[in-house]
Amino acid sequence: MTMLQMRPCCECCGRDLAPGAGDALICSFECTFCADCDARTLHGRCPNCGGDLQKRPTRTGDALARNPAVVERTVKPGGRPSL
Repeated sequence: MTMLQMRPCCECCGRDLAPGAGDALICSFECTFCADCDARTLHGRCPNCGGDLQKRPTRTGDALARNPAVVERTVKPGGRPSL
């Protein structure tokens, strides 16, 4: 089974998003954004692939201990797509 990476921050503003954050959004490629950047800038669309942003599932407890979040941070200020 492949687990979500649970990326550690919003790719738009750099805000920390813990694995249990209820306001984290992802696209089908796991690009990760906070709800504030979605409301202000992204409007439900991933700036990288154009896909829908959906609420990211949370991971806590034993599941998080067995499958920790990644630590590598990706930030593209303002939600600009990577080229």
